[in-house]
Amino acid sequence: MSGNDSRRALVIGASGGIARALIQKFLNLNTSNQVLAVSRAMANPAVTAWQGRLQWQQSNYSEDSIAAIISRLAQDGIHFDNVFICNGILHDADVFPEKRLEDFTPESMQAVLHVNAIVPMLWLKHLKPVLPAKQPCVVTVLSARIGSIEDNRLGGWYSYRASKAALNMLLKTAAIEYRRIAPAIKFLAFHPGTANTNLSQPFQKGVPPQQLFEPEFVADRLFTIIDNLSAEPALDFLDWNGKAIAW
Repeated sequence: MSGNDSRRALVIGASGGIARALIQKFLNLNTSNQVLAVSRAMANPAVTAWQGRLQWQQSNYSEDSIAAIISRLAQDGIHFDNVFICNGILHDADVFPEKRLEDFTPESMQAVLHVNAIVPMLWLKHLKPVLPAKQPCVVTVLSARIGSIEDNRLGGWYSYRASKAALNMLLKTAAIEYRRIAPAIKFLAFHPGTANTNLSQPFQKGVPPQQLFEPEFVADRLFTIIDNLSAEPALDFLDWNGKAIAW
């Protein structure tokens, strides 16, 4: 992604730690790069520091809201070279990873599945008009190694595991369909490792310091990986070190 050509990125779920690091990294790559950031929250105060190169759009992530945003962008003839879908939930006031089957509830499962799998798919459903048909474009979605069925050796965390496994299957299916209509679009399911963000904060105690990554490190690694992606297959499932993860 290095070079002199200006690029435009769409960052969805922009208020999270990794998303903010991605925005800053992308804008720093080239003084002409532009970012449209989307989040539930109001615009980050840093928006004014980028002299019009960073725009912020609020969304409640309903399908109507997503469709309206994309429709306006398409009407303006805007296309994106990179898309980063960073929506995700691991815990909140009502949801926490299950340690045992007795902790599983349909309400928690539905809440986690909606944020981690359904919302990203709603964006992919509507994104087609603002993605280039012939020029290279990388669509990165934050997944997680815990979504790997083969890699599940510890059990637990039922809803989070299932939501990320569902996300991976949905991405695989969408990547196949997108490839038929836009052969240059590449999908990436990305596992960032354990990043020092609000999402992982309650679970950092047992993480060795060398395995707890700052968001800026994750952003650097992701852009390096994107620079070295091959066109095939249509979707890769890679970790922060660029290594393939078993599905």
